[in-house]
Amino acid sequence: MAQTAPNPLLSVKEMQGRGRGMVASQPLKAGQVVLRDSPILLYSALPLIPQSSTISSSPAFCDHCFRTLPRPSSMEGPSSSLVLCPSCCHHRFCSPKCLSIAQNTSHTSWVCQALSHLRVNSVLLEQPLECQVQVHFLIAAYNLASVSLSGFQTLLALHGSPDDTTIASAQFLHTLISSLFPFAPTSHQNWFSLELTAALLAKDKLNAFGLMQPFSEDNDQRSVRAYGIYPYASFFNHDCLPNACRFDYVDTSAADDNHNIDIIIRMIHDVPEGREICLSYFPVNENYSSRQKRLMEDYGFTCKCDRCNIEANWSDNDIVEDDTEDIEEAMDEDQCEDMAASDTESNPQADNNDFPHAYFFLKFMCDRKNCWGTLAPLPPQGDTPSNVMECNVCGNLKRDNVLDGDGGEDGVSMED
Repeated sequence: MAQTAPNPLLSVKEMQGRGRGMVASQPLKAGQVVLRDSPILLYSALPLIPQSSTISSSPAFCDHCFRTLPRPSSMEGPSSSLVLCPSCCHHRFCSPKCLSIAQNTSHTSWVCQALSHLRVNSVLLEQPLECQVQVHFLIAAYNLASVSLSGFQTLLALHGSPDDTTIASAQFLHTLISSLFPFAPTSHQNWFSLELTAALLAKDKLNAFGLMQPFSEDNDQRSVRAYGIYPYASFFNHDCLPNACRFDYVDTSAADDNHNIDIIIRMIHDVPEGREICLSYFPVNENYSSRQKRLMEDYGFTCKCDRCNIEANWSDNDIVEDDTEDIEEAMDEDQCEDMAASDTESNPQADNNDFPHAYFFLKFMCDRKNCWGTLAPLPPQGDTPSNVMECNVCGNLKRDNVLDGDGGEDGVSMED
């Protein structure tokens, strides 16, 4: 895919030592939506062969749009809107419309047969979840080549080249996927190869976004329900103090024609023209060593952002992770006021070089139990900024008292 920007707000540029990145083509405001992106590929993150002990306790999702399916009452029976695939009876859909779309896109006859064939594969049953999810991805990717060749070419144009680990995984998975090709479309057999399988796995590793299971205050370990490959969102680089964050609304009403699987990138605070727009690839509360470990294992790079450069020199490489009260104690009243005054500047957290993320935590991190999501203002109305912050994990709405002129950070809960 050519390095073209999705809209006039952004441009794609080569960033020194960081590859491609998204840069503001004009001044951007807090809360402004800079990208809405639809996936070219979406696939389940759940076990291909689930253990019987987890089936009843785990939430169920539509196998196309991945909305949470209602739990049937033992007295009422299955939900009236729930639809099973008529061919395999294993895959569930939230509506007849979703099934109809899936049969022409994500759950074609080949996908249906392939998944049914693998459900009885004893070798696959012994593999870890990561391997089973990779099988989901490869089936979805090779299916994409049949239903949308342009989408498949876009996938191959994304960043990512096979490394030794990817090639090792590809050798086992390619043999497994080969067993599915006797009933695959004829066109598949002309280009199916180990090299292509390895290349696809590399694209998946560096470009997939996780769509998380529903938030719960009682669970501090949210699982992924599905992964998606988004053609433009994959251009955003990582920063441990991001200036934008992504939102998804997977469980929104079924009336929006599957746009529930779109992801939206929204600005956290104002940035000037020419500034790179960055996301955090995981919750910002993680400590330095944990962040570096995840970034190296999952994405293959060492982060050298401003926050990491400072924390790398700390003796214990650790920070306060969950307790915003401790963070408040680390900053005196004058520092908080100075940072609040600089909130609309291009880098509001840079005023305190010893603790650059303290103000970010106070203003932009959700304090709801077991959440640790990032807060961003709702989109502005014209030139008027919103004083309501939304969490990108739990969806909680919170009034920003700094914009109200109250000088506080506690806010007023506005939960739905």
